Amino acid sequence: MQTFITQLCAMLLAFAQPATISAPSGLNPGDKAADFRLKSVDGSMVSMADYKDARGFIVVFTCNHCPFAVMYEDRINDLAKKYVDKGYVLIAINPNDPAVQPADSYEKMVERASEKGFVFPYLFDEGQKVFPQYGATRTKNQIVKYIGAIDDKAEDASLVTRRYLEDAIASLEEGKDPQPATTKAIGCSIKFKK
Repeated sequence: MQTFITQLCAMLLAFAQPATISAPSGLNPGDKAADFRLKSVDGSMVSMADYKDARGFIVVFTCNHCPFAVMYEDRINDLAKKYVDKGYVLIAINPNDPAVQPADSYEKMVERASEKGFVFPYLFDEGQKVFPQYGATRTKNQIVKYIGAIDDKAEDASLVTRRYLEDAIASLEEGKDPQPATTKAIGCSIKFKK
């Protein structure tokens, strides 16, 4: 099973990568991604193991407050809708500590998911145990195939010329490894207790 990781304020497991946190290096393309069990905004506990028929996962580390994360909310929702029928499950994880950034509390996540009509599981990394395993700073056999940005234009979706994540998925659909396998991601640093 393929995994893309993308980080915004956040990782086919893949997203944008903040550069100012000193966390473990995390995953690289070719590594096996660990599963997790985290609380979703609907109150359920969600794990990748819950999706037995998934062909792969798109794991996005994001949050409520980061301007870059907000710029990508609609695009993330669109990606989830576009790829679910192809067997790719998009899961978004908020890794921030709400004691450091109150706008990223679980209660605020519930509100934001409802306001935006998220069609994907939006999970809270309570205790901040998952993001370091994945190397998020700004995947049954979940092999990481791509880590990086969703596309090349955070500020304006209409100006996008490179759709890195979609290109990575297309490569996998053709039986090829994504090229590039990594791109530089953007976003706010993860807020954690020191």
